[in-house]
Amino acid sequence: MASKNPNPIDVHVGNRVRMRRMLIGMSQERLGKELGLTFQQVQKYEKGTNRISASRLYRIAQILGVPVQYFFEDLPQSVAGPEPVEGMAEARDHTMIMDFLNSAEGLQLNRHFAAIKDPGVRRAVVDLVRNLAKAEDQE
Repeated sequence: MASKNPNPIDVHVGNRVRMRRMLIGMSQERLGKELGLTFQQVQKYEKGTNRISASRLYRIAQILGVPVQYFFEDLPQSVAGPEPVEGMAEARDHTMIMDFLNSAEGLQLNRHFAAIKDPGVRRAVVDLVRNLAKAEDQE
């Protein structure tokens, strides 16, 4: 019997749960404990293998401190519905950014960057990264 692929919306919602959980430094075990589940069940939710019921998603949103809509933000057009002709390049950029933010490095960078309070230092970091990226493009 062939296994069924997860629904892309379930995968997206699971990725958003994982991203938020990691951004606030919460373990799968802790989220599971708050929900009365094992960390393995949280893993299945985060991978999109198991669907999250509406009531459970509402509780997850409360625990993670975000509105339920958060989990559906940035839903790729390929999943959400037909993409308008305009903005196709923006959609590709958006997918690339979301892939980066879902990576371990992206989550760490985002968490540490958000901890910088001085706006001038934050601008300097952005300028540094922009210049490093330009230097690589010129190689």
